[in-house]
Amino acid sequence: MSDIILPQAGRAAILDGKAAAAAIDRAAAEAARALTPGLGRPPCLAVVLVGEDPASQVYVRNKARRTEAAGMTSVEHRRPADFPQEDLIALVQELNADDGVDGILVQLPLPGHIDERAVVEAIDPAKDVDGLTAASAGRLVLGAPGLRPCTPSGCVWLAEQALGDLTGKSVIVIGRSILVGKPAALLFLEKNCTVTLAHSRTKDLPGLCRSADIVVAAVGRPELVEGDWIGEGACVLDVGINRVDAPEKGEGGSKLVGDVDFEAASVRAGFITPVPGGIGPMTIAMLLANTVRAAAGRKGLPIPENLPG
Repeated sequence: MSDIILPQAGRAAILDGKAAAAAIDRAAAEAARALTPGLGRPPCLAVVLVGEDPASQVYVRNKARRTEAAGMTSVEHRRPADFPQEDLIALVQELNADDGVDGILVQLPLPGHIDERAVVEAIDPAKDVDGLTAASAGRLVLGAPGLRPCTPSGCVWLAEQALGDLTGKSVIVIGRSILVGKPAALLFLEKNCTVTLAHSRTKDLPGLCRSADIVVAAVGRPELVEGDWIGEGACVLDVGINRVDAPEKGEGGSKLVGDVDFEAASVRAGFITPVPGGIGPMTIAMLLANTVRAAAGRKGLPIPENLPG
């Protein structure tokens, strides 16, 4: 996978998330083709979108495009922002009962009147391709086979491409959300890493970062992690996506930055993910892999060995 690692003279090598995601998409497509005869159809992902959130609409559109490009079936269920919670749960239950659907993803965030946890918990764990149900989380904690959250899985996979075997590596995960931070910590533990899960009340966060072989930044605070927080040669995985003002682009201009000061960190790190183009594309790639994995698991078929994640 050396084609995803882009060397820079005197600076950290860039981990190209777009190239990595394309490779995983190809592997998922190959696995989907191998499963199709046993399923009697291609694997199918159903995505539910409630409301008109622009970022969610773009994300759902990209999911559909890449799912279909991988030879799988994409089904979208779009509902208005005022869609009642009980009707949304009923829709999820219909998808649970539909034998032609292998994976269900309810796009978050949901409108304020809807209890997101109640909706997520309505998803059949066997179809929980985002790995967010309590059952999926419990299997992760127990180390039991199951569907793992997509973004943290992408982080671990990229770290392996950069560093190889992760056994014994020290990892700091900054951020303790149920979407990224907590599952990322557990996934790195599965790889025999020594993990520190840090947060806003952690003492001496810069010092802890400097001692880590792998830094995962998932806080949602623009450029929180400064360049001198990074140890020499560390692998930096920046999950943050923050839109900030960019006066250099003219009045009202803006740009996307991560949770890491990319330019300053690149002087010290060995590997680093850019924003955009780093961890973001990996999320959909792991979603496709999970859809194939769910399709195989539901039908008792072997999971193709080439499937990442």
